[in-house]
Amino acid sequence: MRRIVASLSAVLMLATVTAVAQEKMKDPAKAGHEGMAKPGGATSDAAVIAKATSAAPPDIGRNAAVMGTGADGKMKELRAGTNGWMCMLDLAGDSMCLDKEWQAWGDAWMNKKDPPKPKNVGVAYMLKGDKGASNTDPYATKASADNQWVVSGPHIMILPTEVSQLDAYPTDWTKGGPWVMWKGTPYAHIMVPTTSMAKSASKAPAEKKAADKK
Repeated sequence: MRRIVASLSAVLMLATVTAVAQEKMKDPAKAGHEGMAKPGGATSDAAVIAKATSAAPPDIGRNAAVMGTGADGKMKELRAGTNGWMCMLDLAGDSMCLDKEWQAWGDAWMNKKDPPKPKNVGVAYMLKGDKGASNTDPYATKASADNQWVVSGPHIMILPTEVSQLDAYPTDWTKGGPWVMWKGTPYAHIMVPTTSMAKSASKAPAEKKAADKK
């Protein structure tokens, strides 16, 4: 078990260091890409591709496949990829890039079925952060008094090969390090912040317990 945790920690550390370093690199096309996205989200295929691929380090995003929503409301491939990664925008307009393990996980989540067991440690990038999600309900769409709504800044998501590997990490996102989202559900995974966490709409587990005792 110690070897498994050590190996997973090494993956987390390497992913974090790589993402932070590459996030600091200046992307010459950044200003143009952001200018293409109109209020309410990207509207053209080019804008969707630019916004979606911005979730990952440049060397991953530039060669990733990109999925988008067609005129019929169904997902379609906007650009073919060559490196096995897939980038897209979620329903909230947040950008993400997923490796093959995460793509299988995403299909399971969208269809509300159990995801397959990862054969390798899965990695997904959301280096632009997100607009928030519940830490207890994988399908919540807004904050409530008890669903631990978390707004995350730039982060990496890790799928371990064994559920037991999640036990080495807390569910409290306020500690500044890796934490487990959706623990106890089939969609549990590790969140790795690459910057300081933003203030969330709900209290962290430890804060909530303290408040309940008063």
